[in-house]
Amino acid sequence: MNRQGQPGRSSAPLECIEIEGEQGLRIVCSTMGASWLSCQVPVGGDRREVLLGGATPSNSTANSYMGATVGRYANRIAGGQFTLESRPVRLETNQGCHTLHGGPSGFDRRCWHLAERTPHSVLFELESPDGDQGFPGNLQASARYTVTAQQTVQVTYRATTDSATPVNLSNHAYFNLLDASGGSRGLEHQLQIHADHYLPVDAEGIPASGLQSVEATPFDFRHCRVIGSLSADAGYDHAFLLQVNPPLLARPALSLIAPDDSLKLQVFTTKPALQLYTGRWLEGTVNRSGAPYPAFAGIALETQFLPDSPNHPEWQPSCILRSGEVYSHTTEFSFLTGDQYSASAGSREIK
Repeated sequence: MNRQGQPGRSSAPLECIEIEGEQGLRIVCSTMGASWLSCQVPVGGDRREVLLGGATPSNSTANSYMGATVGRYANRIAGGQFTLESRPVRLETNQGCHTLHGGPSGFDRRCWHLAERTPHSVLFELESPDGDQGFPGNLQASARYTVTAQQTVQVTYRATTDSATPVNLSNHAYFNLLDASGGSRGLEHQLQIHADHYLPVDAEGIPASGLQSVEATPFDFRHCRVIGSLSADAGYDHAFLLQVNPPLLARPALSLIAPDDSLKLQVFTTKPALQLYTGRWLEGTVNRSGAPYPAFAGIALETQFLPDSPNHPEWQPSCILRSGEVYSHTTEFSFLTGDQYSASAGSREIK
C-alpha cells in the first residue's frame, strides 16, 4: 500500500477508530492528521468529553488544528528558512513569511496509513518525501495512541530519515475539562507548569530574545494558578522550557484542573518544552454541533522542542534528526477525578 502523504492529496482512506481502556476511558482517533478527535473520561458515573472538536474529522483538523498531529516541525520557523550543515533551506510558508506547524500542507492535512489496531491502541504511519514543504530528507513517521489501565492516553511519535532534517511532532488537542461542547470557562482552569524559563515572542509568535526567567512574571505557573488570574488578557501562546530533574517521565510536566475541581489532567513527557496556547483565536471555530466556539474555549498543551529551534542550535537538545538515528518521544495524558488528587502528588517510577 502506498503510504506517502503527498502534499495536497490523501493517499489513504479516512477512518475513525474508537478504543477504550479497562476503566472506561474512551478515545476516538482518525487517519486524517493522525488525530485525536475525542476523549471521554468517566466522571461521577458519566463520561465527560474533554476535547474540543469539529463536526467531522476533516473539519476538526482544519479548524485550529484540533487534535491533529502537527509536523514535520510543530510551531514556527522564522522566515520559513534555516541553515542546515552550511546549506540554506527554504520552506513553504503559511503564516505571513513564517512556517507554522510544517507548512500549508503539513502532517495535519494528510490521511495517514492505519498500520495496526488493538483493543487498546492504534498505530498510524506516514511517509514524507524529500522536499515535502521544503524539508530535506525522506522521513518515515508514526504515531501510536494507547489507552492504559491507569486512565491515561499515551501518545508516542517515532521517525527515521535518510538525510538530516528538523523533526518536531506534537499533538494539538484543546482541553476543556469542564465543558468541551462550547463552554467559555477555559481560563478558569487551574494550571501548574514545572518550568523556570519561558520564551518571549513578538507579535507574530517568533522568539524575540533568549529564554527568560518566569520569576515575577505572568508566566510563573510553578505553583498552581487560575490561568486567567495572571494576565490581563490571558492570551498565552508561549513556550516553556521544562525542568529536567527528576527525569521528565518521572513526574508530571504540568497539571490542569477543571474549574469545579472535578477532574485533573497530568501531562508527562520526554519532550524538553511545552507550548501553552489558551485559544485566543478560537472564536468562530465550528464545534461538533455546528455552533461557534467562543475565544478561550480550550487550552492547547503542545509538548515539543522550542519554536524556531532550527535557527537556534544553542537551545536545549538538538531538533535535527540524522540518518541512522531514531526520533522517539512519548507524552502521557493522565486523568484523575477529585478524590484521586492526593494520591497523585509527587513523582512516580520511570517506565
